[in-house]
Amino acid sequence: MPAYLLKLLDAKLAFTAVFMVPMNQMADLIIETLAFTLIGLILFAIAFWIIVKVSPFSIRKELEDDQNIALGIVIASVIIGIALIVSAAIHG
Repeated sequence: MPAYLLKLLDAKLAFTAVFMVPMNQMADLIIETLAFTLIGLILFAIAFWIIVKVSPFSIRKELEDDQNIALGIVIASVIIGIALIVSAAIHG
């Protein structure tokens, strides 16, 4: 096998070794992942509920019937903003 292929294979194996987690920490990581997923979903639901309650018109009608792209962009920006906040909380 050529030397450059061995070097590439070694680099790939070293890269994957960084992400290996000991089994005694696996349960903690899974619980943390599930907790942050639940928190994120709850925040998304609360944000969408606030948008629906605050707006003077039907969100569903505007998005589905009237094809209001601007409203879709505003709602998407709120969701992306919350996603950034949750990801910052995860990474500390």
